[in-house]
Amino acid sequence: MSCEHGTIISIGDILVSEEVVLEHFACDYAACKGVCCIEGESGAPLEEHEPLDLERDWDAYSPLMTPEGLQAVREKGFFELDCVGDLVTPVIGKEGACAFAYSGSDGGALCSIETCHLRGLCEFRKPVSCSLYPIRVTRFNGGGMALNLHRWDICKPAFEKGKKEGIRVYEFLKGPLTENFGPEFFQALDAAAQHLG
Repeated sequence: MSCEHGTIISIGDILVSEEVVLEHFACDYAACKGVCCIEGESGAPLEEHEPLDLERDWDAYSPLMTPEGLQAVREKGFFELDCVGDLVTPVIGKEGACAFAYSGSDGGALCSIETCHLRGLCEFRKPVSCSLYPIRVTRFNGGGMALNLHRWDICKPAFEKGKKEGIRVYEFLKGPLTENFGPEFFQALDAAAQHLG
């Protein structure tokens, strides 16, 4: 399917922007130091079930959190609503860091939830929106969803690194895409990428 904004790839009930398969991207933590976890107008978007996942694994990851992050969760709970009423992770203050972020040994921001997951201490890895970034998922009322590329100035080094290394957005996100939508979806996406060039 083609439209004024480019080709839309249709896989089952999922619509995918051509940018997901044509644009280059590879996270460059050395350049950005995880600034996406501490900047922005609101927290990371959450799926409806994810506040329960956050609550369930609280005892495992909360020891890594900052005092300010702990206070934010005590005051707001495991989610808050952004300016359009969507569920997002709580932030410190009104537009501060994600409550679940903490400083690593290099001073960069890390996710307390993912750190504990990688250590085998909690089941939940991190919000889907974080795993799939820079892809943003839009869910439709009648079912189905759209996957679109989100561009953020702070991720400019990641777009540059992806281009330099020849890594496309969907290739960089093979693990999260497969985990969330299945291997058949990824194979279909890869076939579409080969067709589009």
